[in-house]
Amino acid sequence: MADGNAAILNKRKEFEVQALPHMDALLRTALRMTKNENDAQDLVQETMIKSYRFWDKFEPGSNCRAWLFKIMTNIFINDYRSKSRSPMAVNVDEIDDNFLYGQLSVGPTVTDPEKELFAKVFDDDVKRAVENLPDDFRLVVVLSFLEGFSYQEIAEIADLQLGTVKSRLHRGRKLLQKELYDYAVKNGYIKESAK
Repeated sequence: MADGNAAILNKRKEFEVQALPHMDALLRTALRMTKNENDAQDLVQETMIKSYRFWDKFEPGSNCRAWLFKIMTNIFINDYRSKSRSPMAVNVDEIDDNFLYGQLSVGPTVTDPEKELFAKVFDDDVKRAVENLPDDFRLVVVLSFLEGFSYQEIAEIADLQLGTVKSRLHRGRKLLQKELYDYAVKNGYIKESAK
């Protein structure tokens, strides 16, 4: 019996050290996914319970953060999303790829204007723009821009093909650019006449 208690104690300590530090990132993303604080907290709680229950399936030395996000994404897709409305159809073909970012006032050393914009500001207008994205686009945008996952990691977390991740991220960017144009003008990132 002492060996059983030691194993349980060891599992708990290992889980606390590796998984618990990611709770803030999980909650941030859960808020973007569910658009509701209570639902986000429930989603993170369910994620932590499920990940603890299946901690023996986690491969030591692998990316614990990505593993937790995959569990949370699966729970969201299977439970929360099935309770909500059906996915919204969006036509982004008429939005230029560089609608906003091509007009952004940034220095010559900036290689990623998107990340520059998100690094500079993330106030209510930007949060609202991200939250207004359709679910499929919002998930990949949040995982990429806010959580810093690579395309491959996003594909694994969201159980999508790599090409689908790239396509959704591309379309999500286009939608965000359109949505954030007025915000960028208002805050002096671009001049009104550039429109």
